[in-house]
Amino acid sequence: MISIIMGSDSDLPVMRQAADVLKELDIPFEVTIVSAHRTPERMFEFAKQAHGRGIKAIIAGAGGAAHLPGMVASLSPLPVIGVPVKSSNSIDGWDSVLSILQMPNGVPVATVALNAAKNAGILAAQIIGAQDEAVLGRILAYKQDLAEGVKVKYTRLEAEGYEDYRK
Repeated sequence: MISIIMGSDSDLPVMRQAADVLKELDIPFEVTIVSAHRTPERMFEFAKQAHGRGIKAIIAGAGGAAHLPGMVASLSPLPVIGVPVKSSNSIDGWDSVLSILQMPNGVPVATVALNAAKNAGILAAQIIGAQDEAVLGRILAYKQDLAEGVKVKYTRLEAEGYEDYRK
């Protein structure tokens, strides 16, 4: 099971992308709010107990100061994937990116691009797929579908030419 957490419900429009891709890949997940700043006791309890509840990876989204992914990673033995969220109080999202990306040695957080919760979901699935053949097969099929989608586009572009493509 994957846990998707966010600092606020305002992060949900971004974080639902992770849930959507995990649902597509038929990987169980949970979604909740765990604020590093407003509910620190909840965050401590969540991070320390997640592995004991059967969670295999945590996707943590946060905007602004974005302490949630790093704090959870400092308390949990599980892989944590940070999703920087461009929030209303962000400085173009860079504060979120750097807060999650610049972790000290010993406290790694895998960090995806700004608002890229879908990639976080795919990465979490790949972590599970490294040990689960059925999940690995679904990831391989997902990636094949991506390749087929590109094939349709390049075939059309080459047939129509660049000037008529997208008209």
